[in-house]
Amino acid sequence: MTLLRIVVFLTISFLLLFYPGNYWLTHVFSQHELWKEKPVTQFALHTIPVVNKNAPYPPISAEGAYIADLSSFTPVFERNSNQKMYPASTAKIITALVTMDVFKPTDVIVVTKQITKEDQPDWQLMGLVTGEKMTVENLLYGTLVYSANDAAYTLANAYGYDRFIEKMNAKAAELGMINSHFKNPIGIDDYEQLTTPRDLALAARALLKNSYLAKFVSTKEITISDTDYKYFHRLSNVNELLGKVVGIGGLKTGYTELAGQNLVSFYKKNGNQYIIVVLKSLDRFADTQSITQWIDQYVEHISMPIN
Repeated sequence: MTLLRIVVFLTISFLLLFYPGNYWLTHVFSQHELWKEKPVTQFALHTIPVVNKNAPYPPISAEGAYIADLSSFTPVFERNSNQKMYPASTAKIITALVTMDVFKPTDVIVVTKQITKEDQPDWQLMGLVTGEKMTVENLLYGTLVYSANDAAYTLANAYGYDRFIEKMNAKAAELGMINSHFKNPIGIDDYEQLTTPRDLALAARALLKNSYLAKFVSTKEITISDTDYKYFHRLSNVNELLGKVVGIGGLKTGYTELAGQNLVSFYKKNGNQYIIVVLKSLDRFADTQSITQWIDQYVEHISMPIN
């Protein structure tokens, strides 16, 4: 090795020995690694419902209907979806939502007014007795499973009837139910108490988001009691489709002479979930069953990327 090469070698070694870091080398190689591994954009997937272009209309008698995918609230069928109609006992969906806002499930309410068939022969009653002490949870079972008017009235009266109705309308506004107005907690006909198929779908979606309330509407039968275990009430769900149509998980029935037959349903199929609303039907259960068959045959979900 020549003297010049020895000097150059020693000089470089000396410099490297006292250099404070290897930033330059690290920077070069890190840039090289970034160049080698190109960044990959990550996409999440969600599904949306698509109706077969050859699908006929669902064969139903209902004058109003709204069928929507639950997760995206994408409608797959509408009939007079924004036309105002009488809700009948589907109004109790809002009654239940307000109850959750103003009470705790363990709160105990004393029945102050007994309603009998002699007083209201056409009403659905669970048979609450004056002085009976009921938890809010059990009154919700009465309201949502048996559609008991005395249960719903007891809840409203315990809070303050007029204030409760104000809360119902405030809740409807909060949910975007712009075409709805409520005058009582049970759904008896009132010319000012109106809703629409789409508005009821919004109410149903809110109830289903509450896992606590969702268990009530899917209950087929239950026996409840007062806090003293003196009075027992056997409650059977008014919804005939529970246990009959696979995938139906409740939600709320309704009937009056002016309203006709109403039914709000929750339907689950192959991991996909739907809200089905039929109003002023000649046969709400047959209509809803036809809709579930129509969904099975003509609606599919496709994946869409979102970043």
